[in-house]
Amino acid sequence: MNITIVCVGKIKEKFYTQAIDEYSKRLSRYCRLNIVELKDEKTPDGSSDTENEAIKNKEGERILAAIKEDSYVITLEILGKQLDSVELSKKIETLGISGKSEITFVIGGSLGMAKKVSDRADYKLSFSKMTFPHQLMRVILLEQIYRAFRIMKNEPYHK
Repeated sequence: MNITIVCVGKIKEKFYTQAIDEYSKRLSRYCRLNIVELKDEKTPDGSSDTENEAIKNKEGERILAAIKEDSYVITLEILGKQLDSVELSKKIETLGISGKSEITFVIGGSLGMAKKVSDRADYKLSFSKMTFPHQLMRVILLEQIYRAFRIMKNEPYHK
């Protein structure tokens, strides 16, 4: 299975990059992981709603260009469906069984997800009604994907 994480913005903090590297290494036993970091647009202080939409749309164009045509796309959205770890594991397993070997998770930028990216999604996933920094969300997503594979393989993992 190929899993791609398309995300907006670079990780600057060393502790995030260390966690991302660790989960990427762990996941290499279960899947081919590709993390695609896209340039984020600078958001001026006091920007208008119109300016914010334009920024999201620019980032959205980059996101859509990075998604393979045949990929099953899961966007991370606050209004998406909330799953527990077992349900996420079953979702990924079911996709694999049904022949979906390309899964792309999308993490939007600091302003959120462009509508056109949300519209491209095959599934909208929410980790919480709370807002998280997109750098932290990358770590959380990787950990949950790793946990999902451990669950699928009936391998022990800290609960």
